[in-house]
Amino acid sequence: MATLPEGLLDGGVWFRVEEAATASAVRRAAERLAVQVGLPDNRTADLSIVTAEAAGNLVKHADQGTMLVRAVRNEHEAGVEIVAIDHGPGMADLVRSVGDGHSTAGTLGIGLGAIVRQSSWSDLHSVPGKGTVLVAQIWPADPPQPAWAAGLTRPLTGEQVSGDAFAVRDADGRRQVLMCDGLGHGGLAAAAAHEAVHAFTETASAPPAAVVEVLHRRLNHTRGAALAVAELDADAGLVRYAGLGNIAGTVISPSGRRGMISLPGIAGHQRRQIRQYDYPITPDAIVLMHSDGVVDRWNATDYPGLLSRSPAVIAATVLRDAGIRRDDAGVVVARLP
Repeated sequence: MATLPEGLLDGGVWFRVEEAATASAVRRAAERLAVQVGLPDNRTADLSIVTAEAAGNLVKHADQGTMLVRAVRNEHEAGVEIVAIDHGPGMADLVRSVGDGHSTAGTLGIGLGAIVRQSSWSDLHSVPGKGTVLVAQIWPADPPQPAWAAGLTRPLTGEQVSGDAFAVRDADGRRQVLMCDGLGHGGLAAAAAHEAVHAFTETASAPPAAVVEVLHRRLNHTRGAALAVAELDADAGLVRYAGLGNIAGTVISPSGRRGMISLPGIAGHQRRQIRQYDYPITPDAIVLMHSDGVVDRWNATDYPGLLSRSPAVIAATVLRDAGIRRDDAGVVVARLP
């Protein structure tokens, strides 16, 4: 059985895609991951086409193109997801660009159309002058319902692992999201973040403040972390939020944005108190949470139509344009289901 790059079955692996050789490496990594998660041969072939076309587009058209290859899972099965991000010229007319026969590089112009057809699910957003974000998933059979929350993390330049992590869960009807930033960077920061994720997924259903209290206790043998938990309640039209340390949480809608409060402290080491705050949320809004490796100057009005896209595409766009390379960076986005 082929050996996988470290992290491919966990948070995924990032590739800088600027040359054809790197594009081939991304395709091979995706194929190896498909074997590991048990995709059937026909779906692995589809994944190969999707990955090759997406990577090829970055080589031909993009500036600073990157791709993430990672596993995606639900309670029944696993699939493979690719995320392609660039700072290229962007596309003014996505409908026309996805259609076969449209090309800006003298090719047959079938790349985006093939990606959409061969994927189990895909989404993309593009702004002229800013670039394009594409997310595509391949599942063994029919795709699950689109995710109500998704996130991305990226390590500090030069590091192999990220000290940032996120997790999503539905615990007895409580739809909750965790964003975590292990202190520092490298392996010890990643260990703290992974412990927070494990504790979050194992903890019994409880309000965010109670969950944060559990995480604080569970991290006492690690170097500690900043973290926050948000719970989206569609029936009440509320976000319930509790955090310790420098995690930024924001409710963003077409009409504006509202920051949420995280209290000073380090989960696992020091805290004055843990408090929960409630914020109204409407169906057209999102909850955006990120570590301090992402600057808070991102403005949704600069990205027409982005708030209507999938959480994965929104998170990737924010990471591309607001993430900084001198620190681990992590973003998670959620919306009312």
